[in-house]
Amino acid sequence: MQLHFLGTGAGMPSKDRNTSALALKLLEERGSIWLFDCGEATQHQILHTTIKPRKIDKIFITHLHGDHILGLPGFLSSRSFLGGEDTLTIYGPKGLEQWIDMTLKLSKTHVTYPIDFVEVQEGIVFEDAQFIVRAMPLQHVIECFGYRIEQKPLPGELLIEKAQQLGVPKGPLLGQLKAGHNVTLEDGTVVSSKDVTNPPQPGFVVTILGDTKFCENAVVLAQHADVVVHEATFDHGTIELAAQYGHATNTEAAQVARQANAKNLILNHISARFLAKDLIPFLDEAAQIFSSVYLANDHSEFEWRQHTLNEI
Repeated sequence: MQLHFLGTGAGMPSKDRNTSALALKLLEERGSIWLFDCGEATQHQILHTTIKPRKIDKIFITHLHGDHILGLPGFLSSRSFLGGEDTLTIYGPKGLEQWIDMTLKLSKTHVTYPIDFVEVQEGIVFEDAQFIVRAMPLQHVIECFGYRIEQKPLPGELLIEKAQQLGVPKGPLLGQLKAGHNVTLEDGTVVSSKDVTNPPQPGFVVTILGDTKFCENAVVLAQHADVVVHEATFDHGTIELAAQYGHATNTEAAQVARQANAKNLILNHISARFLAKDLIPFLDEAAQIFSSVYLANDHSEFEWRQHTLNEI
């Protein structure tokens, strides 16, 4: 799993930060990419990456402020021109489908693929054999959601030598055993999957939080997460201003991660008031509360592999 931050700014774009967009790259896990928010010029940011728009098959929108959705019409149109044919599913608050439909209709924009809309409410918004995505409302000035992405447990490693000792030949039977199924050999012997595999391994958990004040639901969504992406529009010195605008500070994000017993925290959605020279003390302030903390910049990439988060 990889996280690619396409835009990490708050409110309006600056020279250093574009508006919100985050790509969750699940190419190894499922051959696709999920996009979280799509601020203005997200498709421009994608041009500077190896991301193929047709690989994006799900978009999760946290809320309907412009810095999180104004890039959608352009992206949806370009996805058509760039060969996108598979269904795109868009998850978001009430009103998102109406806004997209009206925008495409009035601009006479035609897309070549089906778009499915899922109106997000608290609870499970997506589940299949590999992943489950849960949403909970946060505390912003308009309806806003956070998302918890859970990879389901992975099959345990197949002990090939042990399976072969029990008479299992090379071929599809080994795959069935690895997938957790018992198999019957030609002589009638039943080989149990649990006898030739290691125990299932836990999948990863990523929590992606939209704009929010410090709130209990953020802590719930982040419980024991491997990676928490939390907005940090302000610093501790402007904590009263943060609350006034429905935002969080770097230290409040750190408190969420600490209370949730998360493993790693990435600070996102940084106000343009913080210049490059301010970022080291900005990060250090959060690290005093939660040590495993990173700061996202535009095109920052992080990889979760072997239960460890590394910045690429």
